[in-house]
Amino acid sequence: MLHLGTETDSLTTATTPAAPDTPVCAPFPEEYGPAPCDLVTVPARQGLEAVDILRRDTGRGVGPVLHDGACDTLGFLVPPGTADAWDVPGSACTRTAGRGLRIPAEPPGTGNDWLLPPEADSPVTDPTVLRAALDQAARLIEAADSCS
Repeated sequence: MLHLGTETDSLTTATTPAAPDTPVCAPFPEEYGPAPCDLVTVPARQGLEAVDILRRDTGRGVGPVLHDGACDTLGFLVPPGTADAWDVPGSACTRTAGRGLRIPAEPPGTGNDWLLPPEADSPVTDPTVLRAALDQAARLIEAADSCS
């Protein structure tokens, strides 16, 4: 699992869907560093499929994504507060104790790397769009595995 420093809290899954007006990470004053975010962690296979779906099928695209080679997971940066309403089976959303995770320039921890690095003007991934992409990815993987 991706570990992103001391600001992260516990892993949570929630039972209510995210509100449609969930804010994206707003710009922070430069002296505070990048905006805070939560982290949705999924198995790498499903995450890679979701990245393809997001890049191909949506106009909004996908924000920064971390790859943890040791645990074979991907982590999507999402707006703070997403963990309060995250309910996608097979994934987890790391709550950041209300402060949010600061997007680091370098991937945190050994064995981690950016699949899609943060860019100055790129937002984090919209959790509603991510949820739909992860659901579609799970269905595609299930269909592919049933043909084997």
